Amino acid sequence: MPHAIRIHSFGDSSVMRYEEIPTPTPKPGEAVVSIEAAGVNFLDVYHRLGVYPIPLPITLGQEGAGVVQAVGDGVTSVSVGDRVAWTGIFGSYASVNVVPANRLVHIPAGLQTKQAAAIMLQGITAHYLATSTYPLKLGDTALVHAGAGGVGLLLTQIAKMRGARVITTVSTPEKAALSRAAGADEVILYTEQEFDSEVKRLTDGKGVQVVYDSVGQTTFDKSLESLAPRGMMVLYGQSSGKPDKIYPTVLQKGSYFLTRPTIVHYAAERAELVQRTRDLFTWALDGTLRLRMEFEFPLKDASAAHDAIESRKTTGKILLIP
Repeated sequence: MPHAIRIHSFGDSSVMRYEEIPTPTPKPGEAVVSIEAAGVNFLDVYHRLGVYPIPLPITLGQEGAGVVQAVGDGVTSVSVGDRVAWTGIFGSYASVNVVPANRLVHIPAGLQTKQAAAIMLQGITAHYLATSTYPLKLGDTALVHAGAGGVGLLLTQIAKMRGARVITTVSTPEKAALSRAAGADEVILYTEQEFDSEVKRLTDGKGVQVVYDSVGQTTFDKSLESLAPRGMMVLYGQSSGKPDKIYPTVLQKGSYFLTRPTIVHYAAERAELVQRTRDLFTWALDGTLRLRMEFEFPLKDASAAHDAIESRKTTGKILLIP
């Protein structure tokens, strides 16, 4: 009997309950996938706590990879036995998931299923941030917060591929070493230095062309201060909470641009989803993109995985293994 984790309440008393469910049957256009690995992301924490409200009850997790077990009527893009991965579909904290077939991508030979699960949400996020939201180019300097996190490590590597100079912020010397190994040109320990002042020092007072900020409340104001005139502030997460109320006039100090992108709008069309994952899978296979998958938890220990990611004690990717 397959198992799933379902969420029945939000807030400080939220509980993830491990329970048995019947084996699902695919509807037309769907595929049932036996999950071999599911990714854990801060987005899941937001959903659990009700920061982003969702209908209840629901099985958490929007990213995973596994083997197709059954397909519904009209499905021709995948077949039983195919190795596939997905993101943006709830139900991944489970041993099986039902996924619209047009949101599945094939995992190429040579790439581990766990690697595919680890790369989907964070990899696509890093890809669109560096290539679409602010398309980095030779001569640009980028500030990447949480440089040793899952997105941060991937974003740093992709930014370097595109010829940018990368400055990251991290909390510990151990995380600094990981960030440098990913290619960061400069690493700021924000626990010891004011990062905005340090950014200005490292850029001869000019500032950076773009800030990629997943932290939010505690970094937002100083991130703006780190920008060069006409620079872009990319707020793509809020692990420390929502920034305080933002007035557009604050942007006039440097004619700054501000955007709050989400993966929903950068992989909405199948062609774009396939293109981004093709790049990521190719880079992972040839070693251009290195994945860090140090933390694995059994499916039944999803609560511990959330505790780990919320405490910021992890680096790279966290996976749940059914």
